[in-house]
Amino acid sequence: MTATAAVAPRRRINPRVALAATLVLAGLWFAGQGLWIHAKAALAQVLLERAFTASLASGQPVKPWPWMDSWPVARIAVPRLGRSSIALESVSGQALAFGPGHVSGTPAAGEPGTAVYAAHRDTQFAFLGQMRRGDEIRVTRRDGVVARFRVTGTRVVTWDASGIDAAAPGHHLVLSTCWPLDAVTPGPLRYLVEAERADEAAGE
Repeated sequence: MTATAAVAPRRRINPRVALAATLVLAGLWFAGQGLWIHAKAALAQVLLERAFTASLASGQPVKPWPWMDSWPVARIAVPRLGRSSIALESVSGQALAFGPGHVSGTPAAGEPGTAVYAAHRDTQFAFLGQMRRGDEIRVTRRDGVVARFRVTGTRVVTWDASGIDAAAPGHHLVLSTCWPLDAVTPGPLRYLVEAERADEAAGE
């Protein structure tokens, strides 16, 4: 007698369950990516701090790792918020992945004109939205010079119409990041924190 094997009925996947599972997996992937970006930026700042300390001691540019296309040029600190970041001499994609970058064509902080530093809104410059008029920004340069600034205001501008004058009279500082601060997609708007050298801002 021949036994006929029973064939198990094929289970149909509920489209709603499949969609929910896909969304969960996508969410986990994006969350993982976000955590990796923050972890990478945090680790990079440790290496950048070491390189910057070595630069202060030697007076020479020191790369944080051999294949980096830039090097630390300043430490930007906001004492009221307890925040500090090492800035690089570049705003290339690689540099901005690890820290703020000094915008080419603008002077070093404390020199005549407007020094501009830019960084991503979700890592090193995530705190810009918490800054307020009168806050101190302390910039320690690679040559050991410490320049102190006071925040004079904030603006939202388009990337190609910021109105920043690198050769403006006086000693100015601008910290720039993308706007809106809580967005996750790129756009044309930039959030600027503007400051003047402390003695000039105080009218001394």
